[in-house]
Amino acid sequence: MTQRMLTLADVAEILDITIPTARSLVRGGEIEGFQVGGRGMWRVEAQALDAYVEREKAAAVARRTSRQQH
Repeated sequence: MTQRMLTLADVAEILDITIPTARSLVRGGEIEGFQVGGRGMWRVEAQALDAYVEREKAAAVARRTSRQQH
C-alpha cells in the first residue's frame, strides 16, 4: 500500500502556516519527514502529519485542563 506523500507546501497549507514554519517543524523532528533528492526537498507522509495534529490537539486539551484546575 502506498502512503500519500506531502510536500512542505502541502503541510503548510493544511496547517495554515508558512512553508518556513513547516520546514522548521520537520527539520526539528516535530513532524516526521524525510529528504528526497539532492536539493533537500522534504516529504511527509499524510499519516505522520495526522499523528502530529493529534499530539498537538491532546497537548492543547491538557493545557486547557491544567489552567482550569488552577
